[in-house]
Amino acid sequence: MSNFTNVTITKKANIYFDGKVTSRTITFADGSKKTLGIMLPGEYTFNTDAAELMEILAGNLQVQLPGSAEWQTYGAGSAFEVPAKSSFSLKVAVITDYCCSFLK
Repeated sequence: MSNFTNVTITKKANIYFDGKVTSRTITFADGSKKTLGIMLPGEYTFNTDAAELMEILAGNLQVQLPGSAEWQTYGAGSAFEVPAKSSFSLKVAVITDYCCSFLK
């Protein structure tokens, strides 16, 4: 899906890691949420409350998922899931455009 309809967008940005990762929150009519964002090159660790589906729209990165010592590479058109109440690490090689869906 390349377009979203009937949504509310929060104007205030989510800014992490001194502005190297930013996103905007989109809320759908059913109350579900996604964020659309950009990550600049760097290494980051995120903690989750809810389970997440991370879709890579452009760029590429390496991901170390919870419980794994391995790094996996994801590029444009790929996605990965992160469990709730966990953390995951990223190595972003180039500017990366992403969509994060919060799963129930």
